Amino acid sequence: MSSDGDETETVDPDEYDELVDADVETWVDENGLHIAEDEITGVSSQGPDERTAVENLAAAVDTHREADEDTTGDDWL
Repeated sequence: MSSDGDETETVDPDEYDELVDADVETWVDENGLHIAEDEITGVSSQGPDERTAVENLAAAVDTHREADEDTTGDDWL
């Protein structure tokens, strides 16, 4: 069992295929949320711990890239 403050796991963003070429910065905000941001895409995400924030960022970056690669011809935005 772990107590608050004992979890200092360092997360390597390269563990996630979506973040291999990313420039990821992580920090804890004033409310205690862990923030992960990809400086290249500008996409960011959050979580209760660093690993969750980076996992959420990987999913968000993947979605961002899928949207950028959309070649359906829909130009409604």
